[in-house]
Amino acid sequence: MGIWDFEIWDFPSVLSIVIPVYNETRRLAASMNRLSAALRALDHPHEVLLVVEASPDDSLALARDIAARHACWQAIDNGPQRGKGHAVRSGIRRARGDIVCYMDADLSTDPAAVPHMLALFARHPDTGIIIGDRRHPQSRVLAAQPRARVRLSRLFNLCVRSFFPCIRTNDTQCGFKAFRAAAAARIFAAQRIDGFAFDVEVLVLAARLGCELRAMPVDWTDAPHSTVRALRHGSRMFLDLLRLRFSPPVTLNP
Repeated sequence: MGIWDFEIWDFPSVLSIVIPVYNETRRLAASMNRLSAALRALDHPHEVLLVVEASPDDSLALARDIAARHACWQAIDNGPQRGKGHAVRSGIRRARGDIVCYMDADLSTDPAAVPHMLALFARHPDTGIIIGDRRHPQSRVLAAQPRARVRLSRLFNLCVRSFFPCIRTNDTQCGFKAFRAAAAARIFAAQRIDGFAFDVEVLVLAARLGCELRAMPVDWTDAPHSTVRALRHGSRMFLDLLRLRFSPPVTLNP
């Protein structure tokens, strides 16, 4: 029995997948072919939103070409590059599905996680959020991050646990997270961080809203040619953590 073995459940009616895209021409076509194949095998109503921020390469043109081949895919020009958090927020606010998830463009998380995630939502109707957890006992990390990023991640997680005890997960930064539409609408109406620390803000807002959260195992592979730069992005992430910790909390819609 593998971690993706599950019984057949009544899945939610429509799935939206948001893919933030920046400087991805080297691998976007191959990764989206993988995603498309996984979705065809799933045979479930869906939409895919490729949210492209202004890149030094031809990511937008490539995303438009990919989307044109699929009736249910869109390429969205999200304007100047502001960060992954901004791209994900823009995509989720446009999504129309009953379940909304976001995944990294490099598909570090195997798209085989998608049907497993849908089955968990069907099995647990009170769950509002499901997140991939690379530290889950059943997860498989098939190619690890470079040492510098591992050290940075450990320090970042230590700060998260110290600043935000309301977050009850060991892995805030896995790029696979899914929401029921109602939970996504409330969370991303209040979400503000544009950079990579937005995942932490999402989980803090979810805790404040009382959303039930479940972690799930994933197969995860560190993709080569990552667009994450440990020093530059790490510095911004820590600054965003400090702002999130010490700024007045945003008002949440009931």
